[in-house]
Amino acid sequence: MKIVVAYSGGLDTSVLLKWLKDKYNAEVIAYCADVGQAEELEGLEEKALATGASKCYIGDLKEEFASDFIYPMFQGNALYEGRYLLGTSIARPCITKGIIDVAIAEGADAIAHGATGKGNDQVRFELAAAALAPHIQCIAPWRDDEFRAQFPGRKEMIEYAEANDIPVKASMKKPYSMDRNLLHISFEAGAMEDTWHDASAESDKDMYVLSVSPEEAPDTPQYVQFLIEKGNVIGLQTEGLSCLIKELGDFQVEGEKDGYTLLSPYGVMRVLNALGGKHGIGRIDIVENRFVGMKSRGVYETPGGTILLAARQDLETLTMDREAQALRDSLIPKYAQLIYNGFWFAPEREALQALISETQKTISGEVRLKLYKGNCIQAGRRSPLSLYDEDIATMEGAEDGQEEAYNQNDASGFIALNALRLKATARQKNAL
Repeated sequence: MKIVVAYSGGLDTSVLLKWLKDKYNAEVIAYCADVGQAEELEGLEEKALATGASKCYIGDLKEEFASDFIYPMFQGNALYEGRYLLGTSIARPCITKGIIDVAIAEGADAIAHGATGKGNDQVRFELAAAALAPHIQCIAPWRDDEFRAQFPGRKEMIEYAEANDIPVKASMKKPYSMDRNLLHISFEAGAMEDTWHDASAESDKDMYVLSVSPEEAPDTPQYVQFLIEKGNVIGLQTEGLSCLIKELGDFQVEGEKDGYTLLSPYGVMRVLNALGGKHGIGRIDIVENRFVGMKSRGVYETPGGTILLAARQDLETLTMDREAQALRDSLIPKYAQLIYNGFWFAPEREALQALISETQKTISGEVRLKLYKGNCIQAGRRSPLSLYDEDIATMEGAEDGQEEAYNQNDASGFIALNALRLKATARQKNAL
């Protein structure tokens, strides 16, 4: 039997790798997906091989994650339960696609993951795998009674690692769990399980990774301009951008256009994360409904995603037809729910995506935002495809000799027709 296991090099997945190899008498291949989690990947292959893996793949999925998952999702303005920007949810189908690609190339019989039986990730991982490769088995050790009996806690895992010469650096568990990728970082469990716990207090100041608090953000606002094409940000303009790009150092400028620096989706996300973090943008503290049936509390940092959403939404107000926007917006709760629940590769999500893509054909232009102490403040938008007509919208009358673009008298008939059913209903109520 050949198994490809999702591997990070930490205690849990290292124990998992060895346990799977022994239980199934299998060849185990380690796979680590780099989706911008900024973890140290150096030495990961050696660690996996020393633990018992026959091979170790490290998939660089950062650009793919940004362009094929984050950007399409943001075209749908997806917010789960009106607040959560789906940072963990959207990473899972990308990671699963990466591990499935390796499993198919290696002719593996199964893939395995370390998600627990209480969370959403097990569902997301396995639904994505079922859609991409239904012939490949999914193994979830945390849903195996034998595994849970052998490892009731971290102490037993450390002892197992020591007994089997597994090269991991075990440490005391943090008072919360963290999950990071290009879009966000989440904090759950531990202290976060008390819903009255104030995660914005000084005592938790060191928990945050991607952002400063709004109180500690600069006292001077920063303006950022966005060049948007068919719903996607393709260029940025802000003070100090060239120095910031050089400092970040892991992507290339793709060109210049009309004073904008053109960047790939990955480059855009890296810059916006840095700017948002600097200005204390993107922190939320929520209680959400997990797909498996329980409520959970999470604290999230999503600096770049919060800015991206604000910029895109602002341009849509200028260039999207009212009814097309209303229809798309009515589907946002369902679209976000599909992503949260793990149905990214499902036909209904793909059908919704086609509708969303159609609405984005006119979303091209420029937006200016002011970043200040946790806020994205709208400061201007313009587009050659604008539906806004100043001659119609103006409160001023037409100049002498010019015909008015909007005849206010026309509103009388419009109101009368819309009032017709209301008058009929009023008479009906009076007759009761």
